[in-house]
Amino acid sequence: MPRKKTREPQYQETITIAETQGLARFGLMSNQVWHDDPRRLVFLLSRYKFVAKMLSGKKRVLELGCADAFGSRVVRQEVESLLCTDFDPVFIEDAKSRPQGPWPMEFRVHDILEGPVRSSDPDAPQGRFDAAYTLDVIEHIEAEHERTFVSNLAKSLTPQGVLIVGMPSLESQAWASPASKEGHVNCMSGGPFRTLLEDFFHNVFLFSMNDEMVHTGFSPMAHYLIGLCVGPK
Repeated sequence: MPRKKTREPQYQETITIAETQGLARFGLMSNQVWHDDPRRLVFLLSRYKFVAKMLSGKKRVLELGCADAFGSRVVRQEVESLLCTDFDPVFIEDAKSRPQGPWPMEFRVHDILEGPVRSSDPDAPQGRFDAAYTLDVIEHIEAEHERTFVSNLAKSLTPQGVLIVGMPSLESQAWASPASKEGHVNCMSGGPFRTLLEDFFHNVFLFSMNDEMVHTGFSPMAHYLIGLCVGPK
């Protein structure tokens, strides 16, 4: 059967990649988002891009709560190595089942409430990471466990380590879907969110986010909050 040819030669690479590497597919969670509300995928990937640019060049990076790790490749593109973790084996198995191509990542099941995460890199100082991030996870943690959550993340980092925490704001929940509200048991406003992070890090920088736009605006009007934390205490 004759090979397909694109009318413009610069696009022939699209056929070559499809034939040699196959077509990429969504993971379990990104697939559900694509079916239910495709715009949310734009918001998701923009958060990963923010993380990627903030952590660019870091050697050992940890993601906590990666789900299907669909967006993780955006971060891996900017860092030397990435360990993706989730407490649900279903999502880790799904992430492992999809080829990583030129962006290899490590996957591991881990519950952060049970303890810090340690790097498998033998050169990592005390097994700690240079940076970590967790997006859309802390709002699923009961308030009584939130300090354990942040503490164990801080203990996973080197003394100069960086942590990025992203979560929907408390104010956004008036417009959240019933399914989101069921899982969002601990959304916060900007002030309490910053205070929590400051208990575990020397420096905390708070960003607001509306749709795919990250900014430094008035946090009560933000749909999403991002805490950039530096230097575990």
